[in-house]
Amino acid sequence: MDRIKIFIDLTRLNKPIGFMLLFWPCAWGLAFANSFDPSLDLFLYYLILFFLGSVFMRSAGCIFNDIVDKDFDKKVTRTKQRPIAAEKIKVLHAFIYVIALCGMAFLILIQFNFLTIVLGLSSMFLAFAYPFMKRITYWPQLFLGITFNWGIIMAWVSINNNISNEIILLYLAAIFWTLGYDTIYGAQDMSDDEIIGLKSTSLKFKKNIKLFVSTCYFLSVLILIYLFRNMIGTNLFSIFLIIFIGSLIYQTIIFKKENPKLCLNAFKFNNYSGLSLFLGFLTLSL
Repeated sequence: MDRIKIFIDLTRLNKPIGFMLLFWPCAWGLAFANSFDPSLDLFLYYLILFFLGSVFMRSAGCIFNDIVDKDFDKKVTRTKQRPIAAEKIKVLHAFIYVIALCGMAFLILIQFNFLTIVLGLSSMFLAFAYPFMKRITYWPQLFLGITFNWGIIMAWVSINNNISNEIILLYLAAIFWTLGYDTIYGAQDMSDDEIIGLKSTSLKFKKNIKLFVSTCYFLSVLILIYLFRNMIGTNLFSIFLIIFIGSLIYQTIIFKKENPKLCLNAFKFNNYSGLSLFLGFLTLSL
């Protein structure tokens, strides 16, 4: 039982917000692509594959991140009890888990077309480079946005076997969304990060953090409105888009940089943000 608990703590399977935020962009890209030529069976099959792939890759990413950050995690209140930092598991054993999880993700990846497989393999570089970004730049959240939303393009390509201007715009909108919510998330650790020398947009914009998050969310919404300008009107899609926008406004209002609990609550609310936009895309197929 102890090994199971350690594995769950390592992979954050007890904190599903992580893999859901990786999954929602995949679901957006898939639903958007499916709206042009609906195929329910293929859509559901691919949706399940992308969900499983998100869980496996997020789990592997969490473990690798903890391996890389084990010395820093020991110095941060929120992370010092993580299994590797607390020396509950050896680094070698943790790395074996990473390989096994990546192997399962690869078995899912090869179910798709060749271009999707190439994109999936290329995302590995992004995923495993991310933990090092907080050491060299104040913009690790931007790198996370580029990485976490790669699934939008993969999902689109899995159905259309091409890359279009529309999906690139959706990808950009998602990057700004991630840049906003991960800045909120990073606000939890600002005092510790400042002491140990880690960088983040939370620290870079700490004096105007609400303005920065609001700007990121505004740019995300602006791109979405431009992309779907011909679909906005008295319809279900517009209702779900409004709910998505409202969820971002709500987060911006409630989070306070000096209150880690409110930051975490606002961050977690993005699960509903992702769901609302996904439901909006589903209505495009009706």
